[in-house]
Amino acid sequence: MAARHSPVPTVVSAVDAAFRAEWSGLVAVLRREFGDLQVAEDAAQEAFATAPRAWRRDGVPERPGAWLLVTARRRAIDTLRRGKALDERMATLVDAPPPSASEILDDQLALIFGCCHPALSVDAQVALTLRTVCGLSTDQIAHAFLVPGPTMGKRIVRAKDKIRRAGIPFDVPPVEHLDERVEGVAAVIYAVFTEGHASSRGATLIRGDLCDEAIWLAETTSELLPTHGDLHALSALCLLTDARRAARYDSAGSPVLLAEQDRDRWDRAKVTKGLDHLIAARRHEAQGAYRPQAEIAAIHSMAPCYEATEWSAIVTVYDQWLEAGGGPVVALNRAAAIGERDGSEAALAALAPLLDSGTLDDYHYAHIAHATHLRALGRDEDAIRAYDRAIAVCTNDAEGTWIRAQRAELTRDGPRRSSAG
Repeated sequence: MAARHSPVPTVVSAVDAAFRAEWSGLVAVLRREFGDLQVAEDAAQEAFATAPRAWRRDGVPERPGAWLLVTARRRAIDTLRRGKALDERMATLVDAPPPSASEILDDQLALIFGCCHPALSVDAQVALTLRTVCGLSTDQIAHAFLVPGPTMGKRIVRAKDKIRRAGIPFDVPPVEHLDERVEGVAAVIYAVFTEGHASSRGATLIRGDLCDEAIWLAETTSELLPTHGDLHALSALCLLTDARRAARYDSAGSPVLLAEQDRDRWDRAKVTKGLDHLIAARRHEAQGAYRPQAEIAAIHSMAPCYEATEWSAIVTVYDQWLEAGGGPVVALNRAAAIGERDGSEAALAALAPLLDSGTLDDYHYAHIAHATHLRALGRDEDAIRAYDRAIAVCTNDAEGTWIRAQRAELTRDGPRRSSAG
């Protein structure tokens, strides 16, 4: 029996735990039952807003999810009744038994596919997924993507309006379209993770909240569609990459290169989960670009130290990826791996056609790689020019500060002209 008059810390932690466990399923069930995404979101939000006071008074319920569903159903019915939009059949839902676990999972999957529908722009899909599926507030999403709150609010409202006007369905697509739609869902999750892992702008290198949401989404979708190898590969990539989060920056917020990271700070629990997902990706024959990225992340994760990294294995993965259609960024990363295996002269030879083509002119990592290998060979004046090109196109403040610091090291004592000089 739940204790009455629960202490505030217990109630607060219970509400927080319920939000993490129940939000997406609650919104998904309400959307199906009442047929309106906004009504579902508002009702779920009101139920969670009501919970702290009610649970302090009456005790934390034994089944918080069931309590929230009944409360949210009542709020939705009241809203529709006030707007004279209530189908009387909906009024009986308040007494209906809660859906089964499998029904909730089906509703969650339908919600995810609806939010990631290709009729919406990618920006709208990302914002709507974070708001509706993950439960982030509009202000939280706006802060994460460094846009004004009203701008993000309008983006979400427009997406919901388009869903309503175009009759975009919230359902699991038929088998003949499932792979294509799964690819779209994965692309949204990857976009969220990429912005969290390496923020494209602003003062912060890593946005942990976005990484956390992307990992939750990736693992949830791979649980809902367990035979889709690409979702397991995406989960593996996110977990194995994010496992290094705490070691990727120092106390001042500056980036720490992989070679200099304290591997004792890597999250081994995430590494283990990531490797489990990678095994599942192999078993289900994942074919997309997430698989090679996850394979490379796994090689790094299993190396006891930087010097023990199996660079030949990494180069082999990049070779296979390029043969399968990998683009210039894949070729850039391959050049970096070649440099680790064969030295900076070999890296510069691999980089030359990429830099000459101009396709990576606006990609600061290409210029950083160029500068790094020029510097290793004592070609400091050329390295300074490469750092300048990186600074000119870098939009992340933390990374820009780091690049300037690297450049300053070369100008402090005067640049060397060549490795022999």
